[in-house]
Amino acid sequence: MGPTLNIAQVVLGIAILYWGAEWLIRGSASVARAFGVKPLVIGLTVVAYGASAPELAIATKTALTGHQPIALGTVIGSCAANISLILGLTALVSPPTIDGRVIRREIPILLGSAIAVPLLLRNGILSKLEGSILIGCAIVFTIVTLAVSARLDPDDELEIERADESGAVIGGRARPRASRGAASLMTAVGLLLLVAGSDLFVRGGRELAGLVGMSERMLGLTVISLGCALPELIACMVAARRGHAALAIGSVIGSNLLNVFLVLGITAYLQPITFGERMHTVELIGLVAITLLGVLVLRTDRRISRAEGVLLIAAYVAFIVLSGLL
Repeated sequence: MGPTLNIAQVVLGIAILYWGAEWLIRGSASVARAFGVKPLVIGLTVVAYGASAPELAIATKTALTGHQPIALGTVIGSCAANISLILGLTALVSPPTIDGRVIRREIPILLGSAIAVPLLLRNGILSKLEGSILIGCAIVFTIVTLAVSARLDPDDELEIERADESGAVIGGRARPRASRGAASLMTAVGLLLLVAGSDLFVRGGRELAGLVGMSERMLGLTVISLGCALPELIACMVAARRGHAALAIGSVIGSNLLNVFLVLGITAYLQPITFGERMHTVELIGLVAITLLGVLVLRTDRRISRAEGVLLIAAYVAFIVLSGLL
């Protein structure tokens, strides 16, 4: 198989993953609306979990097929890209203002989740028990977030609903709400697309990595993680252009938390992650450093300036370069 066909597989895989996540989110959101679920709750659950669906599809597939370095690299690379590259580019488009409630609630959990990754991997394995604990953290985080959201002011929920209907959160233009049958079908098709897209993307990426001599670890950290983060990047760019840059902050934070708690947790529960390839400490330390930088930027004047956006992007570039060299 030639490199042209491999590249076509990667590009097509990314496109299928994007539409799979898009259809899954839209279909699930329509089903939830049909049963009277509040728009804010949909945003905090369906949209947040749907954004992590590509990472989950790829991480579980690669781990179950014996390619744990790709699975772990995908999660770490996606988290690093979310907090530095995506936030940095969003700030360049439209510097967002950070809600003080996010700083008090989600930011400490975000930092804790990043620190948990090297702690859990210190012995070179992420066991099924540790995976179960991470899944429990995802469940607790979701329940607490929904409980807190129930006490929000009506104006807050209306703002989320307006943003959701504009398509800013989920990266596409608004469409008429579908019937329950159509929404259920859309959800099922979205799941099938995620499975097919992850298979195509991983196969094409692995072939390309072999041609250029790239390790599976770097493949997960770069090509695959960026491909998974692409829907999130597009959504945040759309949100920023439409004046909802602040919502991009919540999307990025929620995605990172679920990548660590849910994606790593489910992957390890299905197949304990061990390192068939040496995992450099620079990635683990780099993830914590990038997250800490992101936290400091988020807390500074509760606004990310364009200069700070450039700093975040530079941090991501340094993270990738050092991971490849050390």
